[in-house]
Amino acid sequence: MKDKYIKRLIDIKTLLKAKSYFLFGPRQTGKSSLIRHTLSGAKIYNLLDDRIFLEFNSRPGRLKEEITGTDELVVIDEIQRIPQLLNDVHLLIEEKGTRFLLTGSSARKLRSKGVNLLGGRAREAHLHPFVTAELGQEFSLDRALNAGLIPSIYFSDNVHADLNAYIANYLTLEIAAEALTRNIPAFTRFLTVAALCNAKIVNFTEVAGDAQVKRTTIYEYFEILKDTYLMRELPAYLNGKKRKPIASSKYYFFDIGLARQLQGRVAYTPGTTEYGDAFETFIINEFFAFSDYVHPLRLSFWRSTTNLEVDLIIDDHTAIEIKGKQHISSEDIKNLKNISEEHAFKRLFCVCLESRSRNVGNIKIIPYQDFLKMLWDKKFC
Repeated sequence: MKDKYIKRLIDIKTLLKAKSYFLFGPRQTGKSSLIRHTLSGAKIYNLLDDRIFLEFNSRPGRLKEEITGTDELVVIDEIQRIPQLLNDVHLLIEEKGTRFLLTGSSARKLRSKGVNLLGGRAREAHLHPFVTAELGQEFSLDRALNAGLIPSIYFSDNVHADLNAYIANYLTLEIAAEALTRNIPAFTRFLTVAALCNAKIVNFTEVAGDAQVKRTTIYEYFEILKDTYLMRELPAYLNGKKRKPIASSKYYFFDIGLARQLQGRVAYTPGTTEYGDAFETFIINEFFAFSDYVHPLRLSFWRSTTNLEVDLIIDDHTAIEIKGKQHISSEDIKNLKNISEEHAFKRLFCVCLESRSRNVGNIKIIPYQDFLKMLWDKKFC
């Protein structure tokens, strides 16, 4: 089952008919599998292949020599390893009309080198781990929360070993090899602390103390996680009228299984705070993926200075509380009532593990399966 291919929602073949693309995403989210299953006939250069890397790194101009007028589509995998290639990619797009798919698991090196990002001649797309709309009947909430949704690991028969290998390989390939930070031991400590901050507002001073590094370094480390797509930032909703909101962001790991492994937990236990955070991360990540794949959404969360909080705001029209619970009480939805006093939202939802939908006043309590079907059916656009 580990090598099973699941058709992805992103239609990269159709996108490439119009223009060249950068396709970014964390390692093992399936970029190579997507290329192999959808772009047959394309000329492919994988810069993780040492032989190819050495050939082009020593002489980037070789790319122009190898691409001919008959090569309509060219893929360069892990482009951030040799950013200088983008100069020749630019020329080939201009002179020969070649379309390129340029994949990578980090945009940081490209930005830091100030390289030619093709001056608008290539658009940008992102690949996420599996989402429920891709897995269909293969989806299991328990497996998603504990194994995570990284394609190579979701179907694994040894999740623990594969997640440990992912963490070790990430540190070696992404952090050390790309020289994003020189202090690997400090960054390793930070990763564990950052995972414990998943789905929370981050106190950077406390994180610095726990990771034993300077606060300014912690800011830089969080930027590394964002630039390598391991973490997403959810900004604060600031349009309230009655209560002063907190402006700090919340942070979510791109995969909850990876966060669990970094936290040192064997599994998330239903009914615990950690389980609730994991369930919240799962739902939020579905929205991040939808926003990248289908229709851009302005996503945020709301928290007042008196610690009233609602987990997700969509644009200015929908407020959502996410509860990993099978029985929702009036206490669980009180903050939806509070935020409805701040802004006239069209819809208020409590997404949960109950088996059937019901309404409490203007708040809809809804099973997560029904809610996510609404999402992928484009009911929140």
